[in-house]
Amino acid sequence: MSLRANRVAEQMKKELSDIIGRKIKDPRIGFVTVTDVRLTGDLQIAKVYISVLGNEEQKENTMKALAKAKGFIRSEIGSRIRLRKTPEIHFEFDETIDYGNRIESLIHELKKEERDHES
Repeated sequence: MSLRANRVAEQMKKELSDIIGRKIKDPRIGFVTVTDVRLTGDLQIAKVYISVLGNEEQKENTMKALAKAKGFIRSEIGSRIRLRKTPEIHFEFDETIDYGNRIESLIHELKKEERDHES
């Protein structure tokens, strides 16, 4: 990603957090954290990685609500960030957090087994 794309992605991440947290009043949207934004080199497409607190149903409901609000979110981004063309937004779950938690719990289990064998 170019330096400009990085700067725009960071700005988008900040603005998206604000828009999702304050502007969208859909009750289906749970506690959402925008973890990363990756833009294509031409700034046409933004992949927005999110983390949602809750069970699978809450995550799905949040994703549906965000998909429904995509037009509003894009117009808000367009008014906040000066770009010739506002990027198309694609929301995706950030799997890295779940992956990290899984690794952490496996390490914890291994250490526990190690302690049990020593005693």
